[in-house]
Amino acid sequence: MHLVVGLGNPGEAYRLTRHNLGFLVVDQLGNDHGIQLARRRAESLWGRGAIAGHPVVLVKPQTFMNRSGEAVAALMRYFNLSPRHLVVIQDDLDLEFGRMRLVPGGGTGGHRGIHSIHETLGVIEYARLKIGIGRPCHGESPERYVLSPWYEDQWAEVPHVVAGAAAAITNLLADGLDKAMTVVNAKPIPQSLA
Repeated sequence: MHLVVGLGNPGEAYRLTRHNLGFLVVDQLGNDHGIQLARRRAESLWGRGAIAGHPVVLVKPQTFMNRSGEAVAALMRYFNLSPRHLVVIQDDLDLEFGRMRLVPGGGTGGHRGIHSIHETLGVIEYARLKIGIGRPCHGESPERYVLSPWYEDQWAEVPHVVAGAAAAITNLLADGLDKAMTVVNAKPIPQSLA
């Protein structure tokens, strides 16, 4: 079984911000595969089901971003899972908007949710899908940028990015990380975003 965690912040004020991209992807996966995120445990909303024939638990931590690791670690203990069964979906400032990278581990890149998971689990090796949100274009600080809604010219593309990310997670579960990386990481960003 895999624990598929989308990172974000709880509450209506954050729902459509860049930092909640992980939540949007988990919601898309739930919709695509008939998995309701209606259960509450370990300060998380979660639901259990299957994707590509593989059992999964979809998770949206409700701890706020900088404490995501607490929720993840508690659910991993509850389901008796190791880090090799963990998949985390995150936004990434260092990737251009719409580009995606599946990675087997690595540093935090300044992402506080990833930092919390690294620190709480004591490991950096677990599958992650990084989804590019690009850098600020109007002089905002990175902190303000990630907690702000999308630019007007990005709104129409967000559903396509979310659908593409959900497909990448499905590829990962169906084919394994190595094979999925060769497919997902080689894809160019959609022409409409270039």
